[in-house]
Amino acid sequence: MKATEAKLLKFLQKSPQFVIPIYQRTYSWTEQQCQQLWDDIIRAGSNDAVGGHFIGSVVYIEQGLYQISSQSPLLVIDGQQRLTTAMLLLEALSRHLGDSEPIEGFSAEKLRNYYLLNPYEKGERKYKLILTQTDKDSLLALVTQKPLPENHSLRVEENFNFFDKKIEKLNNNLEQLCRGLAKLIIVDIALSRDQDNPQLIFESMNSTGKALSQADLIRNFVLMGLEPEHQAKLYNNHWRPMEIEFGQEGYGSYFDSFMRHYLTVKTGDIPRIDGVYDAFKQHAQNAETMGLGVDQLVADIHAFASYFCAMALDKEADNQLSMAFRDLRELKVDVAYPLLLELYDDYSQGQLTKEDFHTAIRLIEAYVFRRAVCAIPTNSLNKTFATFHKSLDKERYLESFKAHLLGLRSYKRFPRNDEFKRDLVLRDLYTIRSRSYWLRRLENFERKERVPVHEYTVEHIMPQNEKLSKEWQNELGEEWVRVHETYLHTLGNLTLTGYNSEYSDRPFTDKRDMSGGFKYSPLILNEGLGAVELWNEQAIKARANQLANRAIKVWDTPSLTEEVLRTYQNTPPKQGSYTLADHPQLNKGMPMRELFEQLRNEIMALDPSVTEDILKLYVAFKADTNFVDVVPQKSRLRLTLNIPFHDLNDPKGIARDVTNLGRWGNGDAEVGINNISQVPYVMGLIRQALEIQMGEGV
Repeated sequence: MKATEAKLLKFLQKSPQFVIPIYQRTYSWTEQQCQQLWDDIIRAGSNDAVGGHFIGSVVYIEQGLYQISSQSPLLVIDGQQRLTTAMLLLEALSRHLGDSEPIEGFSAEKLRNYYLLNPYEKGERKYKLILTQTDKDSLLALVTQKPLPENHSLRVEENFNFFDKKIEKLNNNLEQLCRGLAKLIIVDIALSRDQDNPQLIFESMNSTGKALSQADLIRNFVLMGLEPEHQAKLYNNHWRPMEIEFGQEGYGSYFDSFMRHYLTVKTGDIPRIDGVYDAFKQHAQNAETMGLGVDQLVADIHAFASYFCAMALDKEADNQLSMAFRDLRELKVDVAYPLLLELYDDYSQGQLTKEDFHTAIRLIEAYVFRRAVCAIPTNSLNKTFATFHKSLDKERYLESFKAHLLGLRSYKRFPRNDEFKRDLVLRDLYTIRSRSYWLRRLENFERKERVPVHEYTVEHIMPQNEKLSKEWQNELGEEWVRVHETYLHTLGNLTLTGYNSEYSDRPFTDKRDMSGGFKYSPLILNEGLGAVELWNEQAIKARANQLANRAIKVWDTPSLTEEVLRTYQNTPPKQGSYTLADHPQLNKGMPMRELFEQLRNEIMALDPSVTEDILKLYVAFKADTNFVDVVPQKSRLRLTLNIPFHDLNDPKGIARDVTNLGRWGNGDAEVGINNISQVPYVMGLIRQALEIQMGEGV
């Protein structure tokens, strides 16, 4: 490797041609990065004391060479964002210069022939910069002043227009801009293909501009080390179709998330957002060990990416499935995608019928919405969905799916009808995030002629206005203030209308009987309102109960007979049953008994899901599995916390790392306690282990 400082324009002039390899990300700078570059250029051009302005590095490969000394194209490893943006700015400037030359070297002809084109070359060699795919045709059209192609790069177009408008606002006072451009400095880094490792260098890049995404790193990891022919085959057959399916904007926005869900399916572990690339490298190495070649790996990613685009980006061709995915997207249940990807893969392989797949999607939707209405914390959902597949019997696919949902307990439970109805009629459903979603689902359930709910507005039958009219006060009765506060935003008082402004705060009978009133509404949500004589607490509660009965059909529970359900609930009997009497150190009167009871009470109070299991050698406290195990000893209680030691926040440093050490109990952190005064601090450590298990630590 050889790195030298260079003026950007001199570097462009000396270089024969830059080629962006197919494995590089597409042009992705946004207006934010362009604005920053523009500001830096103008600042440098307007200050004579500034000798230069550094904008980052350009890293490239030229076979066997360290410097630019031949007409071989340079393969760019890093710097394409800056090079492309510079080209767009130079082309925009050349169009405004015309025949003028504000400072020496800055005329339209010189800018194009020095920095944008190789005027004596033909074909693609004529151009200084060759991008990939859509970006390529768009940039070449601009630097030759031709119309952009039909499916052009949005980023190339937007950023060129950005600079064009900025230059136009200078009103032909272009000297500062030209001086600023002349001061731009880069670090010219030439790599030897034989001696340098481009992938390691690419991974370590953290230069100015837009940071590399996990998707960028993954694509380069897969493609960079392959022979050009193999590289092109994989890119054209798999990676490029994925980019097209995601779309120009979608690829940058969604691919990292997709890869996280994909790796969760394949590995069973949920990688952190910023750890997707590292998790993928490990997965790729494991796949290679198992004999899965790079072609099979990329083909598998391509298949799962298609499933993801169908579900998350509205690319599903089947209308019934498409509608189900759309409803799920409105609930923003991204954590369900690992399970959905596995279901979709089995559906595509013929292992799961379309009808059963659709039922499973609707049950996931019902599970999530019912929990939201019942205000059950969502922090455990990522692990619930990530591990769901372990409970599936694919010989009895849908049956085992339903059984697992029905078997979830405590904070993971599927709310039953009575709990769901109780909370649905009392919950504030107007300010809930998914307001338009639940109204649409209630209205269109089992309707063949669907109502375009987005064309209607939400109507409070009893008005929102705190200063209710005398008519409304009389309607609601003596306790009208309480009724208004209690039921205003609840299910019984909310509906849809196209006449919101006409209704205003009118009395109920006016809203009912006027032209377009409730009596004449074609909406299912307004059925029965035409027969109501008085809108008061009783009427609101009656309508809420009516709609709640409809809701339990919309968001249905899994249905299995008790006999079938019992086959999934049978568990093998325990080998032995133990009590505290089996732990002599905890006998009444022993020094550790009082301390254990205090600790035990605090742990059991952490969450309703916590259970105690007294074993032969220790006492386990668990939610799904053990999160803390207590080993009674003569002069202390030894606690093992089921949490990675490096994730434990322990300011006092009392925990010991017992990772990979033989011991009783489950976990990587050990704490000793011998005094009740230590309990409050230790409970803070135990709570962290529980939160990790419940999903809050992910």
